[in-house]
Amino acid sequence: MIFFPAIDLKDGQCVRLVHGDMEQVTVFNDDAGAQAAAFAEQGCEWLHVVDLNGAFEGKPVNADPVRSILDAVDIPVQLGGGIRDLDTIEYWLDAGIRRVILGTVALRDPELVKTACRKFPDRVAVGIDARDGFVAVEGWAEVSEMTAVDLADKFEDAGVAAIIYTDIGRDGAMGGPNVEATTALAARISTPVIASGGVSSMEDLTALKSAGGGLLEGVISGRAVYDGRIALVDAIKLLKG
Repeated sequence: MIFFPAIDLKDGQCVRLVHGDMEQVTVFNDDAGAQAAAFAEQGCEWLHVVDLNGAFEGKPVNADPVRSILDAVDIPVQLGGGIRDLDTIEYWLDAGIRRVILGTVALRDPELVKTACRKFPDRVAVGIDARDGFVAVEGWAEVSEMTAVDLADKFEDAGVAAIIYTDIGRDGAMGGPNVEATTALAARISTPVIASGGVSSMEDLTALKSAGGGLLEGVISGRAVYDGRIALVDAIKLLKG
């Protein structure tokens, strides 16, 4: 399993939100490139980056700090937030992003996701963010009537590189991940699943690794890494071991 440290960008800064609320924000670093380099120096294999402003506005907003991340590291970066058309997908892939994460557009226009997967094999992931089991979009501001499982099923044979499943109720709250829902989704589909939301301790990582039974590709964590609850080196060793 891969440990993905998260860099969430708001107004150019590295931040963490609570339950996706843009008003409940903690700033951890003003320099996204420096933060990325620090993670890379500690041995992480991937970075998970989200343009939070972009997720709300439906277009890339934090392009400059994303570019500073790409300039600072050689490891692969996956990026989500405000990526909702083929031109933007192609722009970021050409810029050096290893894979883009499509969230809102996966619900609004699943055919676009399938087209992108055909055009850019293994470079398109789907972000499924769920509140009480139902998919939330537009930066989590709207909750749809589509369940996370039903949305995942739409892309079962589309060639999606990974599905990133986030339980919004757990995200940023340091209360632990939704192990049951995450592993149930991973067991249902053949697409690799990455767990996200609420991962706040080494015990959480152990629980996901144990329950995942080889089903999960990796785990994303942000706040716990920044505040020292999870030591990046130890997390990488645990998941790889």
